[in-house]
Amino acid sequence: MLASTATRRLKMLQSHFVTAVSGEEVLKKFATVDPENLTETSKVQNLCNGEWTDTKEWEDLIDPMTGKVMGKMPNPKQSNDELKPFIDSLKSCPKSGLHNPLKKPERYLLYGQVCKKVATLLDDEKISEFFCKLMQRVVPKSYAQCQGELVVTKKFLENFSGDNVRFLARSFANPGDHTGQMSQGFRWPYGPTIIIAPFNFPIEIPVLQMMGSLFMGNKVLVKVDSRVSIAIEQFVRLLHYCGMPQTDLDLIHCQPESMETIIRRSHCRLIQFTGSSRVAEHLNKLTNGKVKIEDAGFDWKIIGPDVGDVDYVAWQCDQDAYSATGQKCSAQSILFVHTNWHKHGLLEKMEAQAKRRTIKDLTIGPVMTWTNEQIEEHMSKLLELDGAKLLWGGNRLTGHCIPDIYGSFEPTAIYVPIKHYTTKAKIDLICTEVFGPLQVITDYEMDSLKNVMHTLEEIEHNLTAAVVSNDSDFLTEVLGSTINGTTYAGRRARTTGAPQNHWFGPCGDVRGAGIGTPEAIKHVWSSHREIIWDKGPVPAGWGNKTLPKPT
Repeated sequence: MLASTATRRLKMLQSHFVTAVSGEEVLKKFATVDPENLTETSKVQNLCNGEWTDTKEWEDLIDPMTGKVMGKMPNPKQSNDELKPFIDSLKSCPKSGLHNPLKKPERYLLYGQVCKKVATLLDDEKISEFFCKLMQRVVPKSYAQCQGELVVTKKFLENFSGDNVRFLARSFANPGDHTGQMSQGFRWPYGPTIIIAPFNFPIEIPVLQMMGSLFMGNKVLVKVDSRVSIAIEQFVRLLHYCGMPQTDLDLIHCQPESMETIIRRSHCRLIQFTGSSRVAEHLNKLTNGKVKIEDAGFDWKIIGPDVGDVDYVAWQCDQDAYSATGQKCSAQSILFVHTNWHKHGLLEKMEAQAKRRTIKDLTIGPVMTWTNEQIEEHMSKLLELDGAKLLWGGNRLTGHCIPDIYGSFEPTAIYVPIKHYTTKAKIDLICTEVFGPLQVITDYEMDSLKNVMHTLEEIEHNLTAAVVSNDSDFLTEVLGSTINGTTYAGRRARTTGAPQNHWFGPCGDVRGAGIGTPEAIKHVWSSHREIIWDKGPVPAGWGNKTLPKPT
């Protein structure tokens, strides 16, 4: 009988689902930091095999708005024998996972109940405010952007409450060749897995991916960019409070070289990576291809020849290019505008929108991966192209204390004429992704659409895109010749947006990883297993007949 700890935990969650306590009381039970009072004494911990642990050495957690120390991060090292527990923990998980359709299936129900309880608690104003303020301290973006991230996370958990976790593992069957034979296809876990997540969505990306891994029966080690990983640490503590088994997930804050040591020695069966294409390719080689990638995206938007709703289109373009200071893998990096829109003032309206952004409300803020010098160098190369010009922005922000290790730049747009989109060298320059508030804009007419399409064909990474048009023929032509995994089409099309209700991920890469939906979870976090049941009966009189000849 498989009446396990998971079964007992499930019954407890079902009978004590809603606790009549306030959000403040719940925070006291799981939270170990105060977002509004982070100091040098605020400490983050690693989690390994169910135990929260410290390290011999520590790293400073730096406030990106002031450069001051606002906490201490673990810095585990191989020389201190602090990586072996994580390696051993991963190795302890069998290839068949912590659960699968034939082993401890009650754990599917357990995770449905955990999701239900966490989602309910995230509806509490105090708990929601706690996570929004914590995110804003480490990734300074507008409060509305932080709220949006938490809402997506909450809706995702709502989606997988109740029976929906077990529905992820739904099998199918086909009749066999004779009585007693049937083939059955299952979704099977990988066993030990790793998630490496970036800084820009410190809760949404790691939560959606790690929960997907856990749903399918895997054990997971989570590594989030240490500049922001205090947020996911607190969320894991909330998951524990809501009944998640503490040994299912390990959490590590460490330097890249320590993480690489763990990867090399743990024999992890799958790594899901979200971040730069350079690191993604390194991991691909390091693991002999055992990676699922949601990497860089130089994301494009084409505005078609049919003009309408100009104010809305201008607003959406500004949101796509500059929300979260342009630090989204789905940010609008290049904009192709049909010349019909010029006489309607689209670019002027976009410039006006950009000028509304201010560091006071963090609608523009620190650039975490590009310095001002690097941004200015790239701008200079673009402006050297014949006919290129600065449309707006182009200056460093003033009146702040953002440290020099980060960029601090105005929302910026550079116009580059369509004639330059012909050679690979120029396209490579124009289509260099700046993970910050800089976009390239050009215009085109229908006889130069072929130049636009040639450029799109040359772009290596195909994450998001938008075709802003209600012209059916134009939409068909552009969509039929492109491959971006998440493409919005129509007058309201955008490039940004990774909600829980549709696939978000690249297309055209066998290693591509989606996020959030049942299809994404099954694709990334499980593999296909076929079991052929062949129970008989054996044909009557088999032993009395002449046996078939060997073949």
